[in-house]
Amino acid sequence: MTGRTVRTSPPPREPIRCWTSSDPLYDAYHDEEWGRPITDERGLLERLCLEGFQSGLSWLTILRKRENFRAAFADFEPERVAQFGKRDVERLLRDAGIVRHRGKIEATIANARGTLLLREAGTPLEEVVWAHRAKAKRAAKSLRDIPATTPESVALSRELKRNGFRFVGPTTVYAAMQACGVVNDHIAACHVRPAVQRDIDARVG
Repeated sequence: MTGRTVRTSPPPREPIRCWTSSDPLYDAYHDEEWGRPITDERGLLERLCLEGFQSGLSWLTILRKRENFRAAFADFEPERVAQFGKRDVERLLRDAGIVRHRGKIEATIANARGTLLLREAGTPLEEVVWAHRAKAKRAAKSLRDIPATTPESVALSRELKRNGFRFVGPTTVYAAMQACGVVNDHIAACHVRPAVQRDIDARVG
């Protein structure tokens, strides 16, 4: 063995993601959830509400509290959340497991009621959200090249507000559209962009 050169394999390269992170939870969210199509009413309501809670905070903060949010808001089942009243608001303001912001808590209740109004009108939330899907576009080279709002997010924001939704400004709505696969904003070099696009095409054509 003396005099022999011992060759070692280089460490595996980290896959390219849309953003850098040292948190496995954030990496898993990027790889397995962000941009994957969500087409059910409950799932879309949850994302819209959580994006509203995220306003002014990091998304990682919301991710770490997501199970607490689900427990606090009856798994975002619209029929149940729509029944929340003043006592529930006060209870949630004491819940350290979520973001304790009165306006955002009340907005979540209003959004659940708005979801039921849309359903009763024959235009369920999933139909309204996905009707604002834009045509496919060239993948951006970096997140800096992606706008904070689009004409589609502005239009969807207005539609939701007309039906009683709150904390659904165009920026918040566009973040939800990205998260739910209404638009595929994974950057061109991202290692999961092709798989995300296949999922979107398979689910919604």
